[in-house]
Amino acid sequence: MEAISLQELTAGLGPVSVEGTVRSVVTDSRLAEEGSVFVAIKGERVDGHQFVAQTLAKGAVLAVVDHTVEGAPADRQLVVDSTLHALITMGGNYRRRYQPVLAGVTGSVGKTTTKEFLYAILAAFGKTLKTEGNKNNEIGMPQTLFRLDDSYEYAVVEMGMSAPGDISLLTHAARPHTAVITGIGVSHIEALGSRENILKAKLEICEGLPQEAVLVLNGDDELLRSAPVREDLRRVFFALENTQADVFAKDIREDHRGEQFTIVDKENGEIPAHIPALGRHSVLDALAAYTTATRMGLDAVRCADALADYTPAGQRQKLVDFKGATVIEDCYNASPDSMRAALLTLSSLPAAGKKIAVLGDMLELGPISVAMHERVGEVAAEEGISCVYTFGDRGALISAKAAENGVLETGHFTDKSALARQLKRVVRPGDAVLFKASRGMKFEEIISSFYEE
Repeated sequence: MEAISLQELTAGLGPVSVEGTVRSVVTDSRLAEEGSVFVAIKGERVDGHQFVAQTLAKGAVLAVVDHTVEGAPADRQLVVDSTLHALITMGGNYRRRYQPVLAGVTGSVGKTTTKEFLYAILAAFGKTLKTEGNKNNEIGMPQTLFRLDDSYEYAVVEMGMSAPGDISLLTHAARPHTAVITGIGVSHIEALGSRENILKAKLEICEGLPQEAVLVLNGDDELLRSAPVREDLRRVFFALENTQADVFAKDIREDHRGEQFTIVDKENGEIPAHIPALGRHSVLDALAAYTTATRMGLDAVRCADALADYTPAGQRQKLVDFKGATVIEDCYNASPDSMRAALLTLSSLPAAGKKIAVLGDMLELGPISVAMHERVGEVAAEEGISCVYTFGDRGALISAKAAENGVLETGHFTDKSALARQLKRVVRPGDAVLFKASRGMKFEEIISSFYEE
């Protein structure tokens, strides 16, 4: 973060009675120092208001709080209705100083992968800022904006949500020049009630777009094809199946390095492409990124070539060769759509041995949770998966339905160490193993135990 006056940073949040220069905005009291603004966030376990006096004593210029904290200088506390919203506002105030060409990414599935593909492309044309990992919420996105400086030519910012209105706040702060919506699934349906409500929430990203901006949409998604979008926006569609889309793929074929395919672009013709990632869903995410970048005015052939520079974020379809077995670490998140895509990828791997799926709970599915987990078990059987092992309360539904539909080897575990030991017994060279579950299931613990000697 570059130095900014306290008055400029906090504009719109209310009167501030002190002056100063700000060099960092932090939500972790341990990171507070001279020139910091500390934003007190109430978390599930810790309330940042407990550390206000401590951070001010360390030299923080100001503490942003939702109530006055006793024992700390009152003139160095800014009381707001929501400290999270205040953090977003400060991120937006800081972002106004800089003029990178900024793309916003949202959607129910594939947004982090799309963001990483788009970063790979934009970085080929100039210095690019990106959201790290999937820090796409009210805390993570402002932290991305605070990293801006005059050296950045491009930026790609991921925007997540948990409730209506979340993306509205984020997009008004980020002010993207263009945006992409990767798809409308059933993630967050527990909170929003229907895919139509999820669509409405995702479309909030348009509120931050300027007049006549490009909005890139998944042309295979029936809700996005007919979405009620501002008339001044230029809609551009990408797709795998819908050949009426502006951009689609053909001749998709898997090799040992990933996926080869031909991009069919109605503006730029046919262009060969390769991505170092597996699965048709990865091709779709690459198309989303390519379409966004080319409609930003970048050269189509260079955009397609740059897709090969993609690097997965975290444990997202990370391929590991472990003692002759192919392991797919894909446990950063999970939804019904991404579970199905991961099982299709496992099924298509040219492995000589068994196809083993290690699956866990998908969270935030509400009343459709049982049906969606059982459907995963059915898909595992349909795709010819050899073994299905599960962990988690809902994971038991997956293994039970897989066994019912003909998967020969299944098992449900309530202890991660026991599951890892089972994998050590059954995995052999030539096998392919998929790990897939929602982030909250902490499947990296199973993976670590499996890798241990």
